[in-house]
Amino acid sequence: MTRRQLVWGGVAGVLGASAVGIGAYEVSGGDAFPEFRPRFGPDGLITNEWAFRNPRGPRAHESSDWVTTSGSLFATGGLGWTGRPDAGETGPDSGAINDSAVFRLVSRRRNFGPVTVSFKVRLRQPITTARTPEQDWDGGHVWLRYHSPQELYALSFRRRDGAVVIKRKVPSHDAAAVEGGDYTTIAEGSHAISYGDWHLVEAHAVNVFSGVRLRLAIDGKEVLHTVDRTPGPLAAPGGVGLRVDNSELWFGDFWARTA
Repeated sequence: MTRRQLVWGGVAGVLGASAVGIGAYEVSGGDAFPEFRPRFGPDGLITNEWAFRNPRGPRAHESSDWVTTSGSLFATGGLGWTGRPDAGETGPDSGAINDSAVFRLVSRRRNFGPVTVSFKVRLRQPITTARTPEQDWDGGHVWLRYHSPQELYALSFRRRDGAVVIKRKVPSHDAAAVEGGDYTTIAEGSHAISYGDWHLVEAHAVNVFSGVRLRLAIDGKEVLHTVDRTPGPLAAPGGVGLRVDNSELWFGDFWARTA
């Protein structure tokens, strides 16, 4: 087999023979799961970090699909939205402050093993706040194999510096580590999508004999792929989600299904 045709929400992309491990090398292990396709209801707050910290509280906005460990997730016009990012305590309704300068969103489901995640996304140019100074990694990232804030894969599809990056995060014994974990870059390239326009993002993880194969595609074009040969616990299924830093982001048509 010299190529594999993938259809991403109506956009077709062709992966060439250089994508080593396609076909006979892929190992699914029978980890099929029902498709995850969350919908957004009426405009307004879906859930936020206050609900995460106050589960089952009478004022908590809880979602059956999502957990927001930082920031606020809103619905607007059938889309998910971070709100215009700022920093501070949200309160139960995120009425005055949304804290979405540091936005962390993960699925409640954690059974995504060999998975393809697809969604359309639009970002505005990054900002800064007093609490969140400018960083190269400001922008949008998709999470795969999320086990905890300290253990996950992060695939960066739009960073302030124009890089696309695949990172592994594992728990750290260093008290100064970011959110208790250490990031290791396992693939990096350059692909700066335009701000203010809609783009299609696909992220893919599947176990292979040599580790975990990870791919990132934007607008039907593969921009990064690699095999993590030392995945450790990340060889096991986990959640999917989004991380957004210092950026206003809208997303829709989000789905995750067995790869």
